[in-house]
Amino acid sequence: MKSLPNTQPNARKFPLVDYHYQGSMLNGSSAPCLKTSKSLRDITRDYFDAEADREFLSEAAVFTALIAMAIMPIVTGISAVSQLLTTLRLF
Repeated sequence: MKSLPNTQPNARKFPLVDYHYQGSMLNGSSAPCLKTSKSLRDITRDYFDAEADREFLSEAAVFTALIAMAIMPIVTGISAVSQLLTTLRLF
């Protein structure tokens, strides 16, 4: 709605509103019509279908690296304990 300017000096502070105002139309647009958009759920599903595979592979690689780094000290500790026990000849 387009507001009308105040012409009276002692008029109220709020501008008058022209309720019959109609904005200009954009006739003759050369832009092609787009198909109607899908719901937000469909859009996100389409995006994550392709994204999930790449993300899964990267997360699986990081998980494997973390597991390998966690197992190595445990194996080294078990090896050290077994060498200690064989050196002391307790068992």
